[in-house]
Amino acid sequence: MLSESVLDLDYEKEADRICDFMRDCLRTKLKRRGLVVAVSGGIDSTCSVALAVRALGKDKVFCLRLPEHDSTEATGDRSQILVEHLGVNYETHNIAGTLESIGCYKWRDEAIKKVFPKYDGWKNKIVLKGGLEGKYNHFNLVVQTPDGELLEERLPLKEYLTIVAATNYKQRIRKTVEYFHADRLNYAVVGTPNRVEYDQGFFVKNGDGSADIKPIAHLYKIQVYAMARYLGMPELLCDVVPTTDTYSLNQGQDEFYFALPYEKMDYALWAYSQQIPVHELAQFLGMSDAKAELVYKDIVTKRRTTAYMHAKPYLVEHVLDEQVF
Repeated sequence: MLSESVLDLDYEKEADRICDFMRDCLRTKLKRRGLVVAVSGGIDSTCSVALAVRALGKDKVFCLRLPEHDSTEATGDRSQILVEHLGVNYETHNIAGTLESIGCYKWRDEAIKKVFPKYDGWKNKIVLKGGLEGKYNHFNLVVQTPDGELLEERLPLKEYLTIVAATNYKQRIRKTVEYFHADRLNYAVVGTPNRVEYDQGFFVKNGDGSADIKPIAHLYKIQVYAMARYLGMPELLCDVVPTTDTYSLNQGQDEFYFALPYEKMDYALWAYSQQIPVHELAQFLGMSDAKAELVYKDIVTKRRTTAYMHAKPYLVEHVLDEQVF
């Protein structure tokens, strides 16, 4: 039966299991001395670094704060609170200059001007439309003029792909910095996706999708929040609303990618994975059967279209015996 209790966990037991796993991976598989974690002040990186410290101690965890032009002051404040609370070694490195030099902002702005010719560096974001109205998913571009007016237009495919490709630079440059520090310290890199993000392909290939160990990829978002609280993280961090922190306008993850807010999306994904009938999900979430059916279809579509994100490189023939690893 679908109920709130289906996502209940014994958090002490689960924290011990995850920490045992992390230590074993470092010792027997990765052969590394510690862990690098990039922190944004969001709940996923908060939970991940708290687990890393529980597993290894603060002296074997190195954190990175990696802001850029579109990062909010709030995320910077929260990530500072986090590293100070845990007492870990950390470095702050603003990646805006690197992004500027490789054309991240230039490519994005040129694409936005194709839609809004008068655009001049205004705040902006992309929002998802259509799926829960029974239409094909598509994306709209939202910009805010200097006088505060919000303008919204449907994004043509070429401009959508260019804006996303440009903003993906941010995650890929961050990951480059993470691996530099991992190499110099002989540490492994922690990835921070939760279960819904991992399942639905909500990450950048060779960006935040790249890691040596992903300790919370099996936890639903609700469970990540609860785990962070169990681990004693500051309430300010445990109450944070999920955002992408990628675009300059405030943007919820459900606006950009998911069909539902996380507290509903968790149960929808669990229900789909457990083959719960549509009408039961509809009743639980307080929506029509037709809308619940669209949620299930969106889950399937995202799994199919993001399979590329999980794929390993294709080889002409088998090269190495996997037992070597």
